Amino acid sequence: MIEAAALGSLKGISHGFFTREGGVSSGLYASLNCGLGSKDQPENVRENRGRVTERVGAERGQLAATFQAHTPLAVVAHEPWERPHAPKADAMVTRQPGLALGILTADCAPVLFADPEAKIVGAAHAGWRGALTGILEATIDQMEALGAMRDNILAAIGPTISQQAYEVGPEFKAEFLQADDRNADYFTDDGPSKRPHFDLPRYSEDRLRAAGLANVENLCVCTCIEESRFFSYRRATRRAESDYGRQISAILLT
Repeated sequence: MIEAAALGSLKGISHGFFTREGGVSSGLYASLNCGLGSKDQPENVRENRGRVTERVGAERGQLAATFQAHTPLAVVAHEPWERPHAPKADAMVTRQPGLALGILTADCAPVLFADPEAKIVGAAHAGWRGALTGILEATIDQMEALGAMRDNILAAIGPTISQQAYEVGPEFKAEFLQADDRNADYFTDDGPSKRPHFDLPRYSEDRLRAAGLANVENLCVCTCIEESRFFSYRRATRRAESDYGRQISAILLT
């Protein structure tokens, strides 16, 4: 488990960006696969999720997770959802002590939020489409609706695919330039392929800073390059593997 320095110093708030290590799954899913949407054995995934929940200080079963679909939608969590009834959303916020918010990723950016004054936390899954269409700002808006103030909110961006590993097509770059021509700063065409490479963590960081938060921390850890520590959708796709695991990031009001 990796902790962000800013969030780790807060009293009454526990969090962790979990790696792929420390679970019971095997093969492609070794070992802390927390993705119920994978083809891993469901009982292994549930055990892995239980270990994560306990590690951040919650009771087993007190982990809220949405059905992530690269949307710009954020919801309020009051209690865990059964998987068939989980809302289709890519961020959650809560002021409920003891309820862990969990975000699954395998290259996308996991972002954890906390307002230590208002005692409100949030968690967001920021893939490129969600980041472009406003999932980070939607999370902040939902926190404010519960009583948070953005100039008290701290955010941390966990392990994410790096620009070095994130090669994209020209149509991908064109979509970002259509939204804002200044987004050209997040692309480089260096490297043997001469194809664009996108900097998702820096793009997410700059959007959070533009939102006026108290502090934004970017852990600058690459999921695709560090194979022994992280699952990666992009790496699995390049190798034509049949599936991939998902790591989890979680935050909790204790």
